Amino acid sequence: MPLTYRQPGVVYTDHHFSVPLDHGHPAGEQIELFAREAVAPGRDPEGLPWLVYLQGGPGFGANRFAGASAWLPRALEEYRVLLLDQRGTGRSTPATRQTLPLRGGPQAQADYLVHFRSDSIVRDCEAIRPALTGGAPWTVLGQSFGGFCATHYLSAAPEGLAAALITGGLPSLDAHADEVYRAAYPRIARKVGGHYARYPMDVERAWRIAGHVEERGAVTDGGYLLTVEAFQSLGILLGGGDGSHRLHYLLEHAFARTSKGPVLADAFLSQVHAVLSHAEHPLYALVHESIYAQDRRPTAWSAERVRAEFPEFDARRSFAGAGPLLFTGETVHPWMFEADPALSPLRETAELLAERTDWTPLYDADRLARNEVPVAAAVYHDDMYVDTAHSLDTARTVRGLRTWVTDEFEHDGVRVGGARVLDRLLDLVRGAA
Repeated sequence: MPLTYRQPGVVYTDHHFSVPLDHGHPAGEQIELFAREAVAPGRDPEGLPWLVYLQGGPGFGANRFAGASAWLPRALEEYRVLLLDQRGTGRSTPATRQTLPLRGGPQAQADYLVHFRSDSIVRDCEAIRPALTGGAPWTVLGQSFGGFCATHYLSAAPEGLAAALITGGLPSLDAHADEVYRAAYPRIARKVGGHYARYPMDVERAWRIAGHVEERGAVTDGGYLLTVEAFQSLGILLGGGDGSHRLHYLLEHAFARTSKGPVLADAFLSQVHAVLSHAEHPLYALVHESIYAQDRRPTAWSAERVRAEFPEFDARRSFAGAGPLLFTGETVHPWMFEADPALSPLRETAELLAERTDWTPLYDADRLARNEVPVAAAVYHDDMYVDTAHSLDTARTVRGLRTWVTDEFEHDGVRVGGARVLDRLLDLVRGAA
């Protein structure tokens, strides 16, 4: 029997499902999926249509809300919401340094993780939909990578969709990872420039911290090796609505005065660890570049290779007076599998995935051009994580897709904007229906 319980403003029911690891071999190995159903108190769930939320990532479980918050209260006004932990995340057969060795060695682990991209996630949705809806189509809300999944859904199984809502997650249909990162680094540099314009005192602070790390090194209490490149990767914060402020407050108390001179403060290192550690989402680092792989070409540590084309991100040039230290973000690098204890046992597995060439296509441009499902997408102007130009190119490909291009929010607009973002997307799909 499903477990039902209450929080303020919401009634939750836990669901467990068994689905094939490889949907191409449905009689083979099965894995478990977990999803949490949310309904407004006093509403009859049987009379409500379903909305499935697909989290960003890859590698992150669905939101764990404390009551009805963010976009959830607006959705509960008219939907029965399913918060799905995508395979490998949350409670859906998690893939971590602790669980992956059960598969065998690195090659067996890499072969297993091939089945954790958007195509498998969509087939999971289609496998569980009949049991929940009786076969009726449902609406999907895809945030970031969840939008990549929604776009694949439109390509592969549009008959399962009543509508698709996408926030900050319209992918390029054909760009290789190299093209994605060539577009990303200039965008990241603009975000860093905006941060320094807001907080000019952080230019000197960043230099000072990076110089200290370069000279002495540092390790967090959680065992994360803080190199200069790792320090630069704190720029991942700059893609969120409050990220610039969070980075500023982090930098302003980096040092503690001691009898041996200034050292990096425990509080600073603790917060750095919380930002950089992949302990809660190792799948993000393992399969991140593979979400762009579909043309039989290896990703081959794309973000690391392409970064070399942008020397302004070289911290040593900055130390020599070439300009302010530039932070990075939304990129995965091989050194992370040495610096992060949550990833280091998986280094060889990551290498094998980076070398892989048998990636299959994820999007069908011809089918999208004939799309009949109402679709709306929030595209955030100068989104640090998903290239705006790529998103708008895709929007022009998908028949009937309506966009809301806005600079009111950053990439996490559906979290920050909540009801406003969801209202706008629902108005757009209803206008397209």
